[in-house]
Amino acid sequence: MQQAAYPNPPETRLERILHPTHTLCKDDVVWVLEYVKKKVAEQDPRLLDLPQPRLLKNFQHFAEAATMLLQRRPSCVSEADRLRHSLREAAFGLLSDSTSPGR
Repeated sequence: MQQAAYPNPPETRLERILHPTHTLCKDDVVWVLEYVKKKVAEQDPRLLDLPQPRLLKNFQHFAEAATMLLQRRPSCVSEADRLRHSLREAAFGLLSDSTSPGR
């Protein structure tokens, strides 16, 4: 059974996408935004345990990442780093480490 071999494949993919050496592509950004949206809609307990100010910060970074995706121009390193930071902050609480400086 493949599920047993990979107990948390979405979390593994999220961590891989957000790793500093991973080259972000549009599909990765859309996947992270969809994943966060799904977890919010499902009322994931990890998000429910976060304080309201942290949830608002998650939403702020979710919106920032979505806006950057819409306005995306030819990428530069600083833009990719900023986008990755916003995605990491938007997914805060859903990552296994959840150690973000913005908490």
